[in-house]
Amino acid sequence: MKREKLVIIPTYNELENIHDISLAVMALEGKFELLIIDDNSPDGTAEEVKKLQKEFPDRIHLIQREGKLGLGTAYLEGFHYALVNGYQYIFEMDADFSHNPSDLIKLYKACSEGGFDMAIGSRYITGVNVVNWPMGRVLMSFFASKYVQFITGMPIKDATAGFKCYTRKVLESIRLDRIKFIGYAFQIEMKFTTWKLGFKIKEVPIIFTDRTKGTSKMNTRIFKEAVWGVIYMKFLSFFKTYKVNQTE
Repeated sequence: MKREKLVIIPTYNELENIHDISLAVMALEGKFELLIIDDNSPDGTAEEVKKLQKEFPDRIHLIQREGKLGLGTAYLEGFHYALVNGYQYIFEMDADFSHNPSDLIKLYKACSEGGFDMAIGSRYITGVNVVNWPMGRVLMSFFASKYVQFITGMPIKDATAGFKCYTRKVLESIRLDRIKFIGYAFQIEMKFTTWKLGFKIKEVPIIFTDRTKGTSKMNTRIFKEAVWGVIYMKFLSFFKTYKVNQTE
């Protein structure tokens, strides 16, 4: 079977969501595959994934890690898995239905048919498309993206978005071992590096809906990493040369 599309979902205590989100991805047209990267969830998330693997042995994959190692490291491990196993389109998505699984098709088509190298599920490309968030969090997220735009110069309206599709070429071209951030700033750094390498990026409008089950992983430490990390990342960029398939 040709391995084309892999959706990576990092999990920590997502038992309430993982069954339904997995089935929603499996039901999509085009045979998306799913890689769950679980950080030793005490609530039994990984055990539920193993049950699903019996029903979808060739399409649901699981990596179990020994502890809570961070969002960025989970995605980096997933990217390595995708490249080693020959996937052509690699997606990031949350487990809690804040990202609508059906929008994976829009991201895929933006890359496979539209010719873009990265597609971002954007909350802000057509205004503010967020449901069930407190106003304080909406404002924090919106102005965080404005702040990132101002510091980095990236022409991306939703710079902190975590719903994305990468083509294989993008991930092969980024020195993944040099990605520095593991929290909220990881999402910004991946976009910034992709943009600096000259790849074509498309923001696809989505509606972001806050989780109704489970607990948000956002905290003050992660937010601070993003605020200061953006400045540090921009500073380092003055001393780096960005090249596709770079070796230095």
